[in-house]
Amino acid sequence: MSASPSHRSPSPAVAPSTAPLIPGHAGPAGAAARPPTAPAPLTAGPAAGRDPGSAVAVAARLRAAGCVFAEDEASLILATATTPADVAAMVDRRAAGLPLEHVLGWAEFRGLRVAVDPGVFVPRRRTEFLVDQAVTLTAPDAVILDLCCGSGALGVALAVTARRAELHAADIDPAAVACARRNVAAVAARLAGPARVYEGDLYAPLPPTLRGRVDVLLANAPYVPTDAIDLLPAEARLHEARMAFDGGADGLAVLRRVAAGAPLWLRAGGHLLFETSERQASQAVETVERAGLRARVATSDEYSATVVIATRPPS
Repeated sequence: MSASPSHRSPSPAVAPSTAPLIPGHAGPAGAAARPPTAPAPLTAGPAAGRDPGSAVAVAARLRAAGCVFAEDEASLILATATTPADVAAMVDRRAAGLPLEHVLGWAEFRGLRVAVDPGVFVPRRRTEFLVDQAVTLTAPDAVILDLCCGSGALGVALAVTARRAELHAADIDPAAVACARRNVAAVAARLAGPARVYEGDLYAPLPPTLRGRVDVLLANAPYVPTDAIDLLPAEARLHEARMAFDGGADGLAVLRRVAAGAPLWLRAGGHLLFETSERQASQAVETVERAGLRARVATSDEYSATVVIATRPPS
């Protein structure tokens, strides 16, 4: 699962995706939560058609609950719900503080709709920058490994962009693994090689035959220091798995284990990419370099994102 101390932020509206996979974007902590996709008109959606006044009522209820972008969220709820009862239940859950993505059952990530079950980490828009960096490093027939995969959004987004990719993903959280398996299965037919999701701690559940074969290793490991968990927005703190955020005392505990194992699984010239904070970047680079990798940092003001790209030197 990816981890970030950030919350959803306003993002440019885009046309609703027709890809088989969901609305989860994140920016700086405390930013208002605008749904990432352009909503349908407030009178659209299977449930809204039965009650023309429901759109206004739903938006009013959401606004009263503190949703800044109530009309946008109402559109997404009405477009997702199939019955008036569904609408009422979804509005109740959202008004109670559940993340919109958990209410809808999906989030959008890099143009894909990705299933997100209750309790599973919501893929953040800022992490799209990590995948953008990985795309430039991914050749045809690449073997992709997504560690701490959560919903599987990162690996799936990269694999469908690459040509003839082979995808492997792993997470320690059973709920996340179940979610990732659905998302990976949705795109498996578009990949040339195997597409598998494993349950276990980092590299432990992976097949030994994968050692030394990985071209691109995505590891959006948790990096929030334990003492900072209580400072996260309530939606994240209360409704997403703590293990998706908690990176230990300095936020780098999981990363150290990822870095230590990476040379065994990467091919010569293969790449490890992970997200971190600007404050942690220099220490994160030192961590992967001590593991024998060459590292550089990529940043994006647009995404408020910092990504470390580490490469296993040629043998």
